[in-house]
Amino acid sequence: MSNSTLDLIQKEAQECASNKRLSFYDDLAPELSYSRQIFFDHPLILRCCEDVLPFLNDEFGHGIKHSKNVAIESGAIILAESFSRDQERSRHFVLLAHIAALLHDICRSEPDHAVEGARMCHYILKDYPLTERDMSLLHTAIESHEAFRPYTPSQDPEEFFLSAALYDADKFRWGPDNFITTLWEICDYQEWSLDMIKDNFPKGLRIIESIQDTFRTQTGRVYGPEFIEAGLEIGDFVYRRLKEHTTGSAAQ
Repeated sequence: MSNSTLDLIQKEAQECASNKRLSFYDDLAPELSYSRQIFFDHPLILRCCEDVLPFLNDEFGHGIKHSKNVAIESGAIILAESFSRDQERSRHFVLLAHIAALLHDICRSEPDHAVEGARMCHYILKDYPLTERDMSLLHTAIESHEAFRPYTPSQDPEEFFLSAALYDADKFRWGPDNFITTLWEICDYQEWSLDMIKDNFPKGLRIIESIQDTFRTQTGRVYGPEFIEAGLEIGDFVYRRLKEHTTGSAAQ
């Protein structure tokens, strides 16, 4: 099947996604605006972006765009959850959330990428103006961001706070983002045919559905299922289009 068919289905998926307005972006608009400003203006985050670029691989669908979205939205979650925390500490946690997000997939191609990424973060951040406490929080957040590993919530409130925000923002990407960019980048890298994509699709949708009840922060539990539901609706649309094209191709 030609690349033009995949390009067409991807464009249709993007149009389908554009018609879905998720309430997270309206309800947390101030928090997202502040987090976005920090991400693009703070010198520590700008430095971190440059330092992680060599380690990120867009071909696996988890490159700099993915990390940027996770960073900004994890920062917004931090702010939304910070009503009982002092403002200075909350702002610091936004920075830590951004750094954790930029680093969480630096070892994506490794079998145990979260554990390896947590180890690697110490090397990348060794000259950063971060305390031992900061590094411990970042290590825990990166190490515990995977969905399908045994997970025991940390009894340390700050460890749980940062790691839960990173997890939830990362899993927001399992919604519409899966069918706007991630799927197509992975398929292009793997050089999958249309039939191979179609045959693997039902399993992929079941995996996405399985994380719907795993969100860890209150904000994630409120808004995360909406992300997943929207992603599944777009996924169902893409799957129908894949079947239409493969059936039509076989009949010719």
